[in-house]
Amino acid sequence: MTIARSPERGKAAAVAPWQEFHRRHVLDLDDFSSEEIEQVLTTAGAMSEVLGRRIRKVPTLRGRTIVTLFLEPSTRTRASFEQAGKVLSADVINLSGSESSVKKGESLVDTAKTLEALGADVLVMRHPMSGAPNLVARATGLRVVNAGDGWHAHPTQALLDLFTIRQRLGRVDRLTVLIVGDILHSRVARSNIWGLTKLGARVVLCGPPTLMPSQALAAFAAAGQRLSIEPDLEHAIPQADVIMTLRLQKERMDSGFLPSMREYAALYQINDQRLARAKPAALVMHPGPMNAGVEISHEVAHGPRSLVETQVTNGVAVRMAILYLLAATGEDA
Repeated sequence: MTIARSPERGKAAAVAPWQEFHRRHVLDLDDFSSEEIEQVLTTAGAMSEVLGRRIRKVPTLRGRTIVTLFLEPSTRTRASFEQAGKVLSADVINLSGSESSVKKGESLVDTAKTLEALGADVLVMRHPMSGAPNLVARATGLRVVNAGDGWHAHPTQALLDLFTIRQRLGRVDRLTVLIVGDILHSRVARSNIWGLTKLGARVVLCGPPTLMPSQALAAFAAAGQRLSIEPDLEHAIPQADVIMTLRLQKERMDSGFLPSMREYAALYQINDQRLARAKPAALVMHPGPMNAGVEISHEVAHGPRSLVETQVTNGVAVRMAILYLLAATGEDA
């Protein structure tokens, strides 16, 4: 099967793997096999080729309807899903909390059932409450993509991070990835832990003790020796191949987590001085949005080792892959 004919090359460009995607939803990576993750990443590589063409449009999802329902603010994720759907020629409908009947008191499930009755095939949703996408997936026949729910999960961000690491370093297996910052409130950290360890990376977590979810980390016991905690950033940095720093999510915090932003920056900010202690080829990532000058310095965020802009670009290819696999090849598609 081919995705489209390339005008520049005059021949069909195949997207592999074309085998059926054996799931209806992408809710987190905890229940993904390593083979399923590889299938997404391989498909994203082909989608990246599509995005590099002069004409970035293919008819793969023509006739399919994708609805994005974002009940929390978003720039990168929402825009990349919209672009992904449009490049694949799907009909894309974007809704926010202020535009949906949820604001009038309608339940989330009833809203989702309304969208299903209107002909939606895939619902991409962000919600402030953990588990909301899982609820919709159980209650409707829609294919559901979790675009971030509370503190719980952000699987497509983790997938694009995996894709970016493998694209730049050639592998994920046997790398050491240091995740720094607000682990407690980070759905990105949780999904990345699942994805990175399933592909054979070692994950080291570093941050203030008050932002380290000791009870929640027990859920990752299956990762075995591939997951560890190192509270001293100066000791953690030299062993890392990739440094992933996280935004301090002040909107999710009550008082008492940190003495001050200045103290946090003094202890945990990724800056030029700390990066000088890292391996010469070590790279820096950030899921965005950034609090520049707090968790990461401006110089590092925009420096030669930063993959921040590459992550944004790769987000479109990975989300194209997810939409394609669910809507064109997914179970019962």
